[in-house]
Amino acid sequence: MGRLSVDLCGITLDNPVIPASGTFGYGYEYAELYDINQLGTFSFKGTTREPRFGNPTPRIAECTAGMINAVGLQNPGVEKVISEELPKLKQCFHKPVMANISGFSVEDYAYTCQKLDAQEQVGWLEVNVSCPNVHGGGMSFGTDPKAAAEVTAAVKKVAHKPVIVKLSPNVTDIVAIAKACEDAGADGISLINTMLGMRIDLRTRKPIIANKMGGFSGPAIFPVAVRMVYQVANAVKIPVVGMGGVSKAEDVVEMMLAGATAVEVGAANLVNPYVCSQIIRDLPEVMDHYRINTLQEIIGGVNHG
Repeated sequence: MGRLSVDLCGITLDNPVIPASGTFGYGYEYAELYDINQLGTFSFKGTTREPRFGNPTPRIAECTAGMINAVGLQNPGVEKVISEELPKLKQCFHKPVMANISGFSVEDYAYTCQKLDAQEQVGWLEVNVSCPNVHGGGMSFGTDPKAAAEVTAAVKKVAHKPVIVKLSPNVTDIVAIAKACEDAGADGISLINTMLGMRIDLRTRKPIIANKMGGFSGPAIFPVAVRMVYQVANAVKIPVVGMGGVSKAEDVVEMMLAGATAVEVGAANLVNPYVCSQIIRDLPEVMDHYRINTLQEIIGGVNHG
């Protein structure tokens, strides 16, 4: 393995940098800008059993050091993802890809995961039990350990690929939910998804987003993400994928020291579409500066004092 290589659930990544779901489309959009094969992998847009138009507009609000979104899992549904999106993706990305899956019932999750698990390009199933922008699904499964475990167990029954459960930070005890998923058979945990936020227009005195509230992401949430990654990585024996406010190579190293095996980059892609390429370019210099030989060796290497 090279200096930047890591092992994620038995699959070697050339580097730990992974664009997060919802910020990188299906890959081919960014392939027009740079060679996306330099990425470790990426998590494609959240996919549900049926097509979804998403939430009404406006559904984006700017914030200091971040943004709020309430897109609402807009996607063409799993059948069209398989028949239309994955063939286009295959033309420009030649590594295993991470499939992000959401649902409104345990059966939805199992159905969609089984469909995507059978696709050759899919290396991991990232099961999103943490989306704050949909009603009757998503985060409602991720805030209760029993519900999160039920989804995990149902997916594991039908999946052959590694299952990584994506958790919400909008909970009191993130560790209890992560451990419940591990006990139910999860192969990995990814966190954090967006926090719940809101903005109000001072002129109209109405919420800026039609959905009133949405997912708060960006550099402002990075310390919360590092804390939760640290807590979960110290409580489970399975790999952790860290995310939340990551925007530079130093953030990747910090996440890995906290216990992340790989690191997803989300909102920063929407600010600078080249950010993941730049992070990968900068990592060797940052590693040299902090006397790091390989990234694999620093996972969970925070000095506990």
